[in-house]
Amino acid sequence: MSDFRITEHPILVVPDVPRFSFSWSGQELSARQGETIAAALFANGVRVFGHHTKDGAPQGIFCANGQCAQCTVIADGLAVKSCMVPVTPGMRVEPLDAAPSLPEAGGALQYHAIDTIEVECLVLGGGPAGLSAAVELGRAGVSVVILDDKERLGGKLVLQTHKFFGSIEACHAGTRGIDIAAKLEAEVRSYENVRVWTDSVALAVFSDRKVGVLRQGHYVIVQPQVLLVATGARERSLVFRGNTLPGVYGAGAFQTLVNRDLVRPSARLFVVGGGNVGLIAAYHALQAGIQVVGLCEALPDCGGYKVHKDKLVRMGVPIYTSHTVVSANGEEEVTSVTIAAIDSAWKPIEGTEKTFACDTVLVAVGLDPVDEFHRKAKEFGLPALAAGDAEEIAEASAAMFTGKIRGLEIARMLGRDVGEVPPEWHKTAEVLKSRPGATVTEEIPDDEQGVFPVFHCSQEIPCNPCTSICPKHAIRIEGDDILGLPTFVEEDCIACEQCVAVCPGLAITLVDFRSDRESAIVTLPYEFTRATINEGDLVTVLDTEGKVLGNVPVVKVRAPKFADHALLVKVRAPREIAKLAAGIRVQEPWVGEPLEEKVERVADDQVVCRCERVTAGEIRAHIRAGVRDLNELKALTRAGMGACGGKTCPTLIRRLFLEEGVSPGEITELTQRPLVMEVTLGAFAGVITGEGPAKDVPRTHAVAVHEGGV
Repeated sequence: MSDFRITEHPILVVPDVPRFSFSWSGQELSARQGETIAAALFANGVRVFGHHTKDGAPQGIFCANGQCAQCTVIADGLAVKSCMVPVTPGMRVEPLDAAPSLPEAGGALQYHAIDTIEVECLVLGGGPAGLSAAVELGRAGVSVVILDDKERLGGKLVLQTHKFFGSIEACHAGTRGIDIAAKLEAEVRSYENVRVWTDSVALAVFSDRKVGVLRQGHYVIVQPQVLLVATGARERSLVFRGNTLPGVYGAGAFQTLVNRDLVRPSARLFVVGGGNVGLIAAYHALQAGIQVVGLCEALPDCGGYKVHKDKLVRMGVPIYTSHTVVSANGEEEVTSVTIAAIDSAWKPIEGTEKTFACDTVLVAVGLDPVDEFHRKAKEFGLPALAAGDAEEIAEASAAMFTGKIRGLEIARMLGRDVGEVPPEWHKTAEVLKSRPGATVTEEIPDDEQGVFPVFHCSQEIPCNPCTSICPKHAIRIEGDDILGLPTFVEEDCIACEQCVAVCPGLAITLVDFRSDRESAIVTLPYEFTRATINEGDLVTVLDTEGKVLGNVPVVKVRAPKFADHALLVKVRAPREIAKLAAGIRVQEPWVGEPLEEKVERVADDQVVCRCERVTAGEIRAHIRAGVRDLNELKALTRAGMGACGGKTCPTLIRRLFLEEGVSPGEITELTQRPLVMEVTLGAFAGVITGEGPAKDVPRTHAVAVHEGGV
């Protein structure tokens, strides 16, 4: 099989990792040390992981985050989530094509006692919010356990190769997410009173105000005085024909494969959803050498930051607003996608369909907070706070700051003398949560003398690192409002180019008119590999909105350390276009051209419940028959009864109720019961799997089954 691993990346360093062999359906494949089964399979070109026992539908990944069970395979005889389990030398992996049989019983089981760990604060989630809270708690001397279900801390930060918005002081603006994750982790680990548990997952909050945790395969009970829920968000799904075909998956799953696992999972990609997640995922695809054939958004304009949209457009990605996905097409996996324009009632307009050849459809249509632990803690009287996306969906910069606030609040709750939370912290948090503001006409300066920056940002968003980085303090925002637009206020620019390099939206260029009377030297940011651009190349430059300005020669390519892996490309442009040039096209127009004829799936397989293969038609029939209780629907159809524990389909079912004219007040919600995540019964019984129990915590209590109830 071919190797689909990334060997060169403009931002990420590709490590030299030892390889070993494992088998897939009896065929020997190559894996890299530390990668998951799913990553290893994708790296070898395998995208179909099995077939559903109900209807034989092909199965692949969807979330790549342990939140669903669509990627389940059989590894050494056991059913496991391939996105969460590391591949090991000699592992025998088989597709899940039928109900797995139980392995033969071994010898006598060994058991260990179940530990109960007492701690002042338990932090669920080692992402931006959890880490920022743990830093404040560590500084205040609070005893903390922070856990995360991955092997590395950082949450979604470890997938974010782009530079952050906001301010340098508040949230490391201008720094890449991967580097912010490393900084926060290092600071957390510097506090002896903060214990870090990786590869650990919270299973439930029980009625006796204890939390069940599966820590590296061992079940432990944590008894905190305060619980902080910083578990982030899970991706929403979408109902359309072919929505469960292998090749249809979430943008977060794609970023995991590309930016964490360094696997190129696609050759041609289409994105559904124009929020920041979808726009950024499309940009990451381009950086990984993947063609982005298009992006569609149901709203009249993309909901993400305009600078992200502008960046894609001028790189050659077509964006279709007021469009929706109609179908993903293919038999065993995606071979094309069909989209259509929508009317005022959000219905596809017949005759507007366009079909694009692609092998992957990324669904980026919003996020739902992972807040079930917070809700259960409140129900059972355990003092609990939420931070980051678990509290409110916003940018990671906001999550860091709300985590910082919650950490200080918890320290005060626990009696530490840390003072009140400064009022300006709350103000900053609200600003960082701000949705994109007004868009104004881009202001191009009239001057054609000397050297100066041109700002190609025209939307109010929380961002000002350019004002902090300028050594002459010549870039300012009116009224010092972080939501304002920057302006250049002096005439003695020293052409240091630091503002060009620091801008998270790649929206600043430097124009130098000092060379001659006919042309100007324009410095443009470029975050692609050095091999793709050289001095003497003729490149196509575009304006902010993606209009082609012309072909111009490259006169110099620099990679200064302050640009943090980005390149600064100098081109010589005619004076009449120099100030308008905002970027270099990296993808040719033919990549995004639709097929001559539309392709549409015939079968009505709009799946709502992925685990149990329950369709929208089945759900609608019961709604029309008078069902208003999601628990009753669960009993009638098994929707929400699958391995994921109803994490994805309830949102889709509520949407079907709305489409059928049923208001939310008429609906009885699902009753949530433990456990939130799957776990073997042996873990609760204290079965030793070979490596022995965790050692670093004092045992205060030993029972076979936790009295809080499973």
